[in-house]
Amino acid sequence: MLIHIIMWTFKEEHDGGTKAENVLKAKGLLEQCVGLVPGQGRFEPRIGSMPGCTADLMLYSEFTDEAALKAYQTHPTHVALAPFLKAAVSGRMCMDYVE
Repeated sequence: MLIHIIMWTFKEEHDGGTKAENVLKAKGLLEQCVGLVPGQGRFEPRIGSMPGCTADLMLYSEFTDEAALKAYQTHPTHVALAPFLKAAVSGRMCMDYVE
């Protein structure tokens, strides 16, 4: 199983929306990506809420293999997220590993 984790920090404001509003919007967009492709398992976007968090939004997701992850990454619904995230995000970290 391939684990795919992404963490984002958001700009204080983007396109008239506050950081909190844009984090919620991004989470909603990610929730539309649940079950997009065969081989996609758990898919959990989470908003950081504890003191000391250094990320605003995290995505924990599982895929059967690299082919399933690539199918997800190139799926039109996922690709459609990129313009908003690239504009609203100030930082991004990614970690992929096989379990």
